[in-house]
Amino acid sequence: MTAPEIPPPHRHLTFNDPLSEEHAARLIRTLGPLAGKRVADLGCGWAELLLRTLESEPAATGTGVDLDERAIAHARARAEARGLADRVELVAGDVGAWSGGPVDVLINLGASHVWGGDPEEHTGNALSAAAGLLEPGGRLLFGEGFWQRPPTAAEMAAMPEDLPRGQYRSMAGLVDFAMSHGFRLLALSEASQGEWDEFENGHALRFEEAILADPGSPGAAELRARADALREVRLRGFRGLLGLAYLTLVRT
Repeated sequence: MTAPEIPPPHRHLTFNDPLSEEHAARLIRTLGPLAGKRVADLGCGWAELLLRTLESEPAATGTGVDLDERAIAHARARAEARGLADRVELVAGDVGAWSGGPVDVLINLGASHVWGGDPEEHTGNALSAAAGLLEPGGRLLFGEGFWQRPPTAAEMAAMPEDLPRGQYRSMAGLVDFAMSHGFRLLALSEASQGEWDEFENGHALRFEEAILADPGSPGAAELRARADALREVRLRGFRGLLGLAYLTLVRT
């Protein structure tokens, strides 16, 4: 039984994170003067934020790495269309095997898992890896989940069984944890509910489009079940509870 093909996320989303264009521009400004700097985005998806960072400074160069070959192919096409292909290398591969550091700026947004290991240790693994890939004084733009308040028992029950319950901290706990890995905090913001809704709507629409394209196919029922499960998690679990913090950090 074959389910209908799900369109890629970039069909409906500018960024593969809950992030508006205005918010993205503010994050880029926190990275400081970028002339002559090397920027790496690890777990970059289709690398939209990396491309915009390079557009902001013609003398900067960049590298993006992600396992998703389709996303990297889209990123390469976008880089070519925007005249950035000679300043950016886009690699379909394992971040854990990348050894292109040290760099001046490192970006890792909502992708602390790319270094692997125990899910409950993803945040620490990512911060340790980032510290080792940055030049002294280099900046890390780190996006990670946090609990906006302690989850209730009902909310936890609505979440996926494989969710690493111990991965997320409070916002203050996350900042303290980052500083314990050899960083100082330069800037802090979080995804708004509007940004979250835009992000979740884009992902949900991919499933609904696939179902509508071939509602009678044998695999459509399975796809509907997946879409329904994601909606339940969103509405009865994560919404208004799981935040995404954007930390701009400097390696001390």
